[in-house]
Amino acid sequence: MIRPYAQKPRFTSVLVLLLTFTAISLTGCVQQEASPRESLLTNESKENSSVTLVIGAYSVAKDALQLIIPAFQQAWKQQTGQTVQVQQSYEASGTQARSIAGGLEADVALFAMSGDVDKLVKAKLVSPQWQEQDPYGGMVTNSIVVIGTRAHNPHQIKDWQDLTREDVDVLYPNPKTSGGAQWDINAIYGSGLQLAKEQGEEAPTYAKKLLADIHSRVISMDKSGRASMAAFEYGVGDAIVTYENELIARQKQGVNYEIVVPKHTIRIDNPIVVVDRYADKHGTREAAEAFVAFARSEKAQQIWVEAGFRAVNEQVAKVHAAQIVNPEGLFTIEDMGGWEHVRETLYSKRGIWYQVLAGF
Repeated sequence: MIRPYAQKPRFTSVLVLLLTFTAISLTGCVQQEASPRESLLTNESKENSSVTLVIGAYSVAKDALQLIIPAFQQAWKQQTGQTVQVQQSYEASGTQARSIAGGLEADVALFAMSGDVDKLVKAKLVSPQWQEQDPYGGMVTNSIVVIGTRAHNPHQIKDWQDLTREDVDVLYPNPKTSGGAQWDINAIYGSGLQLAKEQGEEAPTYAKKLLADIHSRVISMDKSGRASMAAFEYGVGDAIVTYENELIARQKQGVNYEIVVPKHTIRIDNPIVVVDRYADKHGTREAAEAFVAFARSEKAQQIWVEAGFRAVNEQVAKVHAAQIVNPEGLFTIEDMGGWEHVRETLYSKRGIWYQVLAGF
């Protein structure tokens, strides 16, 4: 259970500078000048204190965070002597964003897409300049949208068009609740735009038809990417549209899924932010900012990679570059006009996604 702030006091962290973490290869931390009051305080007082962080994250990040959080707690304890207690909440990305905007007092938030951070900006919980505050543009991991199939790819699926076939049952989550699902829909529609250009077709019409034809084969839309993956694991469907990292993680567990990387697909960018208003209210900004920095450190980024994600840390990304598959037609959300344009085009009340749902 996530406790209301009023029910459980939280302790103000008082370190003079934001934790540098040089000894454990932390990168991305921004140093701040200490206030006169902070300058009078010593590490001895911190050694006898504790701080509680609340982390609200999207469901797909859970497995990696179960390893990253204890590593951070240990590193912070060694550096400062302070104990960090962590309370965690996991939901579909859109649901989690709405929960935090509606009063779940998370100090740190991890989402499937930057559009969910925008919900916190509109709620005046996060600075509008959140992407300008670090060299990673606010991101913590990358991935791509792929197609997952059963062992040995029995339906010989090679690209998006194969998901329109009558002998293929498809899964993807619901974009109304899942940020991951919006990446899935963006990948399909954006691929349609790219294919239309190559074939000399009228792009929006072609892309909408591709999306509609694939959606006609979808037999289940769960509330989150993790729930959709669970349904696939239970044997539902022949193919799943999902994050690359979801399938890699299961392959490492010995599940013999096949990963089909379409010629055209979208790069996924996953953000992490300090929820400014709540971190300041709880006096946890120092620890919250240190956790965000740690999540991008070499140690944590290696954990993300082992969980199937792509690293944003340059050093870790270079180490694993040979393992990365970048398809010929890889594109970004910026190539589609940015999130604001995509939300208006696809997900507004009269947008293409809702036209597809309504069958026109």
